[in-house]
Amino acid sequence: MKSYGQDLFKGAAKFYSKYRQLYPASFIRFLVNRFSLDGNGKMMDLGCGTGQLAFRFSDWFEQIVGIDPDLEMIQEAERLTTEIRAEHINWFNGDIDSYRKNYEESFKLVTIAKAFHWMDRPVVLETLYDMVSLNGGVAIIDNYSPNKVVLPWQEKVNEVVQQWYGEERRAGNTTYSHPTISHQEVIEKSPFDLEVYQMPTYDQIWTVDSIIGNIYSTSYGSKRFLGEHVQLFEDHLREELLTLNETGIFKEKIETSVKLAIKNG
Repeated sequence: MKSYGQDLFKGAAKFYSKYRQLYPASFIRFLVNRFSLDGNGKMMDLGCGTGQLAFRFSDWFEQIVGIDPDLEMIQEAERLTTEIRAEHINWFNGDIDSYRKNYEESFKLVTIAKAFHWMDRPVVLETLYDMVSLNGGVAIIDNYSPNKVVLPWQEKVNEVVQQWYGEERRAGNTTYSHPTISHQEVIEKSPFDLEVYQMPTYDQIWTVDSIIGNIYSTSYGSKRFLGEHVQLFEDHLREELLTLNETGIFKEKIETSVKLAIKNG
Protein backbone atom coordinates (compact mmCIF):
# COMPACT_ATOMS: atom_id res chain seq x y z
CA MET A 1 0.00 0.00 0.00
CA LYS A 2 1.51 3.31 -1.12
CA SER A 3 2.14 5.90 1.61
CA TYR A 4 1.23 9.41 0.52
CA GLY A 5 2.52 11.17 3.65
CA GLN A 6 0.88 13.77 5.85
CA ASP A 7 0.55 16.52 3.21
CA LEU A 8 -1.82 14.76 0.80
CA PHE A 9 -4.49 17.48 1.05
CA LYS A 10 -2.39 20.25 2.59
CA GLY A 11 -3.99 23.63 1.91
CA ALA A 12 -7.13 22.13 0.32
CA ALA A 13 -9.66 22.27 3.18
CA LYS A 14 -11.26 25.68 2.55
CA PHE A 15 -11.63 24.87 -1.16
CA TYR A 16 -12.92 21.39 -0.32
CA SER A 17 -15.74 22.71 1.86
CA LYS A 18 -16.75 25.38 -0.67
CA TYR A 19 -16.34 23.73 -4.07
CA ARG A 20 -16.75 19.95 -3.75
CA GLN A 21 -20.01 18.75 -5.29
CA LEU A 22 -22.84 17.83 -2.92
CA TYR A 23 -24.71 14.57 -3.33
CA PRO A 24 -28.36 14.93 -4.42
CA ALA A 25 -31.25 14.40 -2.02
CA SER A 26 -32.19 11.19 -3.86
CA PHE A 27 -28.91 9.63 -2.79
CA ILE A 28 -29.46 10.52 0.87
CA ARG A 29 -33.00 9.10 0.69
CA PHE A 30 -31.63 5.88 -0.79
CA LEU A 31 -29.37 5.24 2.21
CA VAL A 32 -32.08 6.35 4.66
CA ASN A 33 -34.47 3.79 3.17
CA ARG A 34 -31.95 0.98 2.69
CA PHE A 35 -30.82 1.10 6.33
CA SER A 36 -34.22 2.10 7.77
CA LEU A 37 -32.72 5.14 9.44
CA ASP A 38 -34.99 6.63 12.10
CA GLY A 39 -32.89 9.04 14.15
CA ASN A 40 -31.41 6.36 16.38
CA GLY A 41 -27.98 4.75 16.43
CA LYS A 42 -24.58 5.97 15.30
CA MET A 43 -22.95 6.72 11.97
CA MET A 44 -19.30 7.03 10.98
CA ASP A 45 -18.07 9.01 7.98
CA LEU A 46 -14.58 7.65 7.28
CA GLY A 47 -12.35 9.93 5.23
CA CYS A 48 -14.89 12.64 5.98
CA GLY A 49 -12.98 15.60 4.58
CA THR A 50 -14.72 18.76 5.79
CA GLY A 51 -17.90 16.90 6.69
CA GLN A 52 -20.37 17.69 3.89
CA LEU A 53 -21.78 14.17 3.76
CA ALA A 54 -21.92 13.74 7.54
CA PHE A 55 -23.93 16.95 7.87
CA ARG A 56 -26.54 15.59 5.44
CA PHE A 57 -27.32 12.77 7.89
CA SER A 58 -27.53 14.94 11.01
CA ASP A 59 -31.30 14.35 11.36
CA TRP A 60 -31.00 10.58 10.97
CA PHE A 61 -28.68 9.57 13.84
CA GLU A 62 -28.22 10.18 17.53
CA GLN A 63 -24.49 10.56 17.03
CA ILE A 64 -22.17 10.95 14.04
CA VAL A 65 -18.40 10.62 14.00
CA GLY A 66 -16.26 11.98 11.19
CA ILE A 67 -12.71 10.63 10.84
CA ASP A 68 -9.99 12.07 8.63
CA PRO A 69 -6.18 12.00 8.76
CA ASP A 70 -5.89 15.61 7.56
CA LEU A 71 -5.93 18.09 10.46
CA GLU A 72 -6.93 21.04 8.26
CA MET A 73 -9.98 19.11 7.02
CA ILE A 74 -11.05 18.31 10.58
CA GLN A 75 -10.54 21.90 11.71
CA GLU A 76 -12.74 23.14 8.85
CA ALA A 77 -15.40 20.52 9.76
CA GLU A 78 -15.32 21.74 13.36
CA ARG A 79 -15.75 25.33 12.21
CA LEU A 80 -18.77 24.40 10.10
CA THR A 81 -20.22 22.34 12.96
CA THR A 82 -20.11 25.40 15.21
CA GLU A 83 -21.83 27.46 12.51
CA ILE A 84 -24.77 25.07 12.15
CA ARG A 85 -24.76 23.97 15.82
CA ALA A 86 -24.69 20.25 15.06
CA GLU A 87 -23.60 19.29 18.56
CA HIS A 88 -24.08 15.54 18.06
CA ILE A 89 -21.40 15.38 15.32
CA ASN A 90 -17.88 14.76 16.57
CA TRP A 91 -14.62 14.83 14.62
CA PHE A 92 -11.49 12.73 14.98
CA ASN A 93 -8.14 13.50 13.38
CA GLY A 94 -6.49 10.19 12.53
CA ASP A 95 -7.23 6.85 10.89
CA ILE A 96 -9.60 4.01 11.74
CA ASP A 97 -6.98 2.12 13.75
CA SER A 98 -6.15 5.05 15.99
CA TYR A 99 -9.86 5.75 16.50
CA ARG A 100 -10.59 2.17 17.49
CA LYS A 101 -7.80 2.20 20.07
CA ASN A 102 -9.53 5.10 21.79
CA TYR A 103 -13.20 4.21 21.39
CA GLU A 104 -15.31 1.03 21.48
CA GLU A 105 -18.47 1.77 19.52
CA SER A 106 -20.96 0.11 17.19
CA PHE A 107 -22.16 1.84 14.03
CA LYS A 108 -25.30 1.26 12.02
CA LEU A 109 -23.82 2.91 8.93
CA VAL A 110 -20.30 3.79 7.83
CA THR A 111 -19.90 5.99 4.76
CA ILE A 112 -16.71 6.27 2.70
CA ALA A 113 -17.23 8.85 -0.03
CA LYS A 114 -14.59 9.09 -2.76
CA ALA A 115 -11.91 8.18 -0.21
CA PHE A 116 -11.67 4.38 -0.27
CA HIS A 117 -8.98 4.43 -2.97
CA TRP A 118 -6.61 6.18 -0.53
CA MET A 119 -6.95 3.41 2.06
CA ASP A 120 -5.57 -0.07 2.64
CA ARG A 121 -8.97 -1.36 1.63
CA PRO A 122 -8.92 -5.03 2.82
CA VAL A 123 -7.51 -4.01 6.21
CA VAL A 124 -10.04 -1.20 6.63
CA LEU A 125 -12.98 -3.54 5.87
CA GLU A 126 -11.62 -6.16 8.26
CA THR A 127 -11.43 -3.52 11.00
CA LEU A 128 -14.88 -2.12 10.24
CA TYR A 129 -16.54 -5.53 10.31
CA ASP A 130 -16.19 -5.66 14.09
CA MET A 131 -17.42 -2.07 14.42
CA VAL A 132 -20.60 -2.38 12.33
CA SER A 133 -23.80 -3.60 13.98
CA LEU A 134 -25.76 -6.58 12.67
CA ASN A 135 -27.68 -5.69 9.49
CA GLY A 136 -25.67 -2.47 9.26
CA GLY A 137 -23.09 -1.79 6.64
CA VAL A 138 -20.46 0.27 4.90
CA ALA A 139 -21.52 2.47 1.96
CA ILE A 140 -18.64 3.07 -0.43
CA ILE A 141 -19.55 5.94 -2.75
CA ASP A 142 -17.63 6.54 -5.94
CA ASN A 143 -17.87 8.66 -9.09
CA TYR A 144 -14.94 6.89 -10.77
CA SER A 145 -15.92 5.84 -14.27
CA PRO A 146 -13.00 4.77 -16.50
CA ASN A 147 -15.16 4.64 -19.64
CA LYS A 148 -16.81 8.02 -19.15
CA VAL A 149 -16.71 10.33 -22.18
CA VAL A 150 -14.58 13.39 -21.44
CA LEU A 151 -16.37 16.58 -22.52
CA PRO A 152 -14.52 19.26 -24.57
CA TRP A 153 -14.35 21.66 -21.64
CA GLN A 154 -12.99 18.88 -19.39
CA GLU A 155 -10.34 18.06 -21.99
CA LYS A 156 -9.30 21.71 -21.97
CA VAL A 157 -9.12 21.74 -18.16
CA ASN A 158 -6.96 18.60 -18.25
CA GLU A 159 -4.64 20.16 -20.84
CA VAL A 160 -4.14 23.35 -18.82
CA VAL A 161 -3.69 21.42 -15.56
CA GLN A 162 -1.04 19.20 -17.13
CA GLN A 163 0.75 22.25 -18.53
CA TRP A 164 1.00 23.91 -15.11
CA TYR A 165 1.16 20.92 -12.75
CA GLY A 166 3.03 18.40 -14.88
CA GLU A 167 2.11 15.15 -16.62
CA GLU A 168 2.01 12.97 -13.50
CA ARG A 169 -0.79 13.30 -10.97
CA ARG A 170 0.87 14.35 -7.74
CA ALA A 171 -0.39 12.98 -4.42
CA GLY A 172 1.32 14.04 -1.21
CA ASN A 173 4.95 12.96 -1.31
CA THR A 174 4.51 10.74 -4.38
CA THR A 175 2.22 10.29 -7.41
CA TYR A 176 -1.24 8.74 -7.67
CA SER A 177 -2.24 5.59 -9.48
CA HIS A 178 -5.80 4.23 -9.33
CA PRO A 179 -6.17 0.75 -7.75
CA THR A 180 -6.13 -2.09 -10.26
CA ILE A 181 -8.48 -4.20 -8.12
CA SER A 182 -12.00 -2.76 -7.98
CA HIS A 183 -13.80 -1.78 -4.78
CA GLN A 184 -16.37 -4.44 -5.63
CA GLU A 185 -13.74 -7.20 -5.70
CA VAL A 186 -12.28 -6.03 -2.38
CA ILE A 187 -15.71 -6.22 -0.73
CA GLU A 188 -16.38 -9.67 -2.22
CA LYS A 189 -13.22 -10.96 -0.54
CA SER A 190 -14.10 -9.36 2.81
CA PRO A 191 -16.36 -10.74 5.59
CA PHE A 192 -19.19 -8.49 4.34
CA ASP A 193 -21.88 -9.31 1.78
CA LEU A 194 -21.90 -7.15 -1.34
CA GLU A 195 -24.72 -5.10 -2.84
CA VAL A 196 -24.16 -2.77 -5.80
CA TYR A 197 -26.40 0.12 -6.81
CA GLN A 198 -26.21 2.73 -9.56
CA MET A 199 -27.75 6.04 -8.58
CA PRO A 200 -29.79 8.14 -11.03
CA THR A 201 -27.59 10.37 -13.18
CA TYR A 202 -27.83 14.08 -12.36
CA ASP A 203 -26.51 17.32 -13.85
CA GLN A 204 -23.72 19.23 -12.13
CA ILE A 205 -23.43 22.88 -13.17
CA TRP A 206 -19.96 24.42 -13.08
CA THR A 207 -18.71 27.99 -13.34
CA VAL A 208 -15.12 28.95 -14.11
CA ASP A 209 -14.62 29.88 -10.45
CA SER A 210 -16.02 26.58 -9.18
CA ILE A 211 -13.87 24.62 -11.64
CA ILE A 212 -10.76 26.40 -10.36
CA GLY A 213 -11.85 25.99 -6.74
CA ASN A 214 -12.51 22.29 -7.26
CA ILE A 215 -9.02 21.82 -8.70
CA TYR A 216 -7.56 23.44 -5.58
CA SER A 217 -9.60 21.03 -3.44
CA THR A 218 -7.83 17.97 -4.87
CA SER A 219 -4.64 16.21 -3.88
CA TYR A 220 -3.05 16.84 -7.28
CA GLY A 221 -4.21 20.45 -7.70
CA SER A 222 -3.05 22.04 -4.47
CA LYS A 223 -2.25 25.73 -4.85
CA ARG A 224 1.14 25.13 -3.23
CA PHE A 225 2.29 23.18 -6.29
CA LEU A 226 1.91 26.34 -8.39
CA GLY A 227 4.15 28.48 -6.21
CA GLU A 228 4.23 32.03 -7.56
CA HIS A 229 2.29 31.08 -10.71
CA VAL A 230 -1.21 30.88 -9.18
CA GLN A 231 -2.56 33.94 -10.98
CA LEU A 232 -0.99 32.94 -14.29
CA PHE A 233 -2.61 29.50 -14.05
CA GLU A 234 -6.01 30.96 -13.21
CA ASP A 235 -5.84 33.53 -16.01
CA HIS A 236 -4.82 30.86 -18.51
CA LEU A 237 -7.59 28.44 -17.54
CA ARG A 238 -10.20 31.20 -17.41
CA GLU A 239 -9.25 32.42 -20.89
CA GLU A 240 -9.37 28.91 -22.38
CA LEU A 241 -12.75 28.09 -20.84
CA LEU A 242 -14.36 31.40 -21.84
CA THR A 243 -13.14 30.82 -25.39
CA LEU A 244 -15.09 27.55 -25.40
CA ASN A 245 -18.19 29.11 -23.84
CA GLU A 246 -18.41 32.84 -23.26
CA THR A 247 -21.11 32.39 -20.58
CA GLY A 248 -18.62 30.55 -18.38
CA ILE A 249 -21.28 27.96 -17.49
CA PHE A 250 -20.54 24.27 -18.05
CA LYS A 251 -22.57 21.11 -17.45
CA GLU A 252 -21.51 17.61 -16.48
CA LYS A 253 -23.60 14.46 -15.99
CA ILE A 254 -22.60 12.79 -12.73
CA GLU A 255 -22.82 9.02 -12.36
CA THR A 256 -22.58 7.71 -8.82
CA SER A 257 -22.23 4.07 -7.81
CA VAL A 258 -22.74 2.76 -4.29
CA LYS A 259 -21.10 -0.46 -3.18
CA LEU A 260 -22.66 -1.65 0.08
CA ALA A 261 -20.73 -3.98 2.38
CA ILE A 262 -23.53 -5.48 4.50
CA LYS A 263 -23.07 -7.33 7.79
CA ASN A 264 -25.79 -9.97 7.66
CA GLY A 265 -26.70 -12.33 10.45
